[in-house]
This record gives sequence, C-alpha cells and structure tokens, in this order.
Amino acid sequence: MSLYRDTGVVLRVQKLGEADRIITLVTRQHGKVRAVAKGVRRTTSRLGARVEPFAHVDVQFYTGRTLDVITQVQTLDAFGAGIVGDYQRYTAACAVLETADRMSAEEGEPVLRLYLLVTGALRALADGTRDPSLVLDAFLLRALAFAGWSPALAECARCGTPGPHRAFSVQAGGSVCPGCKPPGSASPPLEVLRLMAALADGSWEVAERTDEPARREASGLVAALLQWHLERQLRSLPLVERRKL
Repeated sequence: MSLYRDTGVVLRVQKLGEADRIITLVTRQHGKVRAVAKGVRRTTSRLGARVEPFAHVDVQFYTGRTLDVITQVQTLDAFGAGIVGDYQRYTAACAVLETADRMSAEEGEPVLRLYLLVTGALRALADGTRDPSLVLDAFLLRALAFAGWSPALAECARCGTPGPHRAFSVQAGGSVCPGCKPPGSASPPLEVLRLMAALADGSWEVAERTDEPARREASGLVAALLQWHLERQLRSLPLVERRKL
C-alpha cells in the first residue's frame, strides 16, 4: 500500500454508494485529487465534518486502483464557519471553488499557484474584512493570469500600443486601441480598467475607493473573460450577490 500526504482545499463532494463520498481537492503538491472518503455519511464518522467544501485540510491518502482513498484528515482552517452564514460570502466562495475545479482539469498536474490563490481568497472571505465581490474578482483575474489568460489593461491586446484605451473586447483579450477595435467592443470608463488592474496587482487601497457602478461593470467584464476562456458558464457565478459593504 502506497501512502502519501498533502494539504488541500475541498472543492466538491459527491455521494458514492450508501455511506461513502468522492472528495475533490486542489492540493499543494499533487494538483487536483479525487479520492474516496469511506463511511463519511454515517453519523458515527469522525471524518465527515472535516471533508466538506471550503475546508483546508492536511490529508493522508493511499493509492487505489481507480481512486485514491482518504485515511486521515486534520483540519488546518475551517473557512466554512466564516462563510456559510453570509449569502454574499457564500456565493462568492462557491464561485471560487468552481473556478478552481475547472482550471485544474488534469488530475495530478501541479497547480501550486492556484492552490495558494484559493486558500487566500477563502481566508479573505471568511475574515469578512473586504467586499466579497472585490475578493472574488481579484481571485478570478489572478486565476486567469495563472492559466495564461491575463487580460491586457494598460496596452492594446492586439498591437501592444500603450494605453489606457477606452475600448475593451473580451474576444481580443482586453483593452484595444481605436485601430484594432473590433465591432461590438465595450467602452468602459477608465475607472473600471483601473479597478481591474488594482485587483490583479493587489492594490486594495485603490480598489476599495471605487464606487458601486465601477465595481459592477468590472465584475461583468471579469465574468465575461472567464466564461469566454473556459468556453462554458459557471453555474455558481449568476448566483453571486453583488453589493457594496
């Protein structure tokens, strides 16, 4: 029997048989891992509460024929306690988990940066000190950068001409100059582009000075970019409640 340990965040759980669950985690060393937690749906299980979504855990696995099996779990951070009681934080956190699940499609492929982004976003949401919408959009922009899809915000996405530019094209990959502007491009205020750049860079003082209309428009552009690159809509994203704290 081959044993290994890793730390990870629970992204998703699925029922298996009468008492088991398949747990999907994004881990520090092994990327996405799908493993069976045996007997966790029984009321006597000691592991059940430790392998729920949003949990940051230290896990021991042993390698199975098709799916690995979870043998030990130790809670590192119970992020769910600070998330599930607030609808805005909960829906934002669900979008974080679903995005991480989609962006770590290949099991076993190392995704250390994505793992760190997920734990950072969940910690910020659980603390409740920042606007959940800003935390979510910052996570999504950095996740896009992790995947190699970072939008152009300070230069033209097509020719590289320094900006700022008033036109924005999701299909082109961000801001576009007048000469490269494709039909149907959006024309967001410059404040929206500054907000997106601040979220991508972690400039929270700049981001938190923006008003509600700018935040809503930036959220719409970020969601459109994400769904364009993933080629499908996230189920959790339309449920996210957008309101300024």
